Amino acid sequence: MRALAERAAGIAGGIYLVLLAAFMLWPVAIVTLVSFSPTPVFDVPTEGASLQWYRKLADLDELWPAVRLSAEVGAIASVGALMLGSLCALGLRRGRLYCPACILAFLMSPLMLPGIVLGVAMLITFRATGFLDAYTSLVLAHIVITVPYVVRVLYAALGLFDFTMIDAARTLGYSHPVALWKVLVPNLLPSFVTAGMFAFLMSVDNYALALFLGDVRTVTLPIELLKLLDRAADPTVAAIATLMVAFTAALLVVGERLIGAARLVGRSA
Repeated sequence: MRALAERAAGIAGGIYLVLLAAFMLWPVAIVTLVSFSPTPVFDVPTEGASLQWYRKLADLDELWPAVRLSAEVGAIASVGALMLGSLCALGLRRGRLYCPACILAFLMSPLMLPGIVLGVAMLITFRATGFLDAYTSLVLAHIVITVPYVVRVLYAALGLFDFTMIDAARTLGYSHPVALWKVLVPNLLPSFVTAGMFAFLMSVDNYALALFLGDVRTVTLPIELLKLLDRAADPTVAAIATLMVAFTAALLVVGERLIGAARLVGRSA
């Protein structure tokens, strides 16, 4: 009876997970289907599919500069967040700090604030200090919102790292920075890559900061999508959203192939 009950519980748990996954992925599936609609309305195709909205993307002259800007800002912000977040995580793990939990909570605070509130606060701060360059303001703001993701991932990974290896490397003549570079970085490479991917995706997907800090020459992809919806509400936006989902999935697959994301989850949990 006990084995039968455990088997029934396992089957019920599997069904629950499948239903939960279907519920979470249902909106993505709908958007993907709408992107193949043969009609210029947001409708799921029932009598055939069309690629016309994907072909239309080539004619959107304002789209590709926005894509390039988002990728550029995301890459710069990811590198900056990795540098700052790595130092913060290392300091929290190894430093003799008063109430490190309070400092960690402070570093996580940008995740707790609504994006609009954070955007307004940064806009007021930059303008009050005379900082008027939209591009640089956007990069700095994106570093602020991506640092928490890096800190969270690396803080968890460092909790499982054996720091005696650093001491062993130093006994071989390496300085402390060189020992960190030659020992810690290779061992935590999956964590660094995953943190960088999260930072990049969060930067590209953010619209609240670009809404307040951008200008007519600094338009990121999310803002351009809002402009497309305002000008012509057709499935072109669904096609762009589908490509973004595909890009995210491809990035995760590449990360899994290169560094083993499943192994990282086991190490950082």
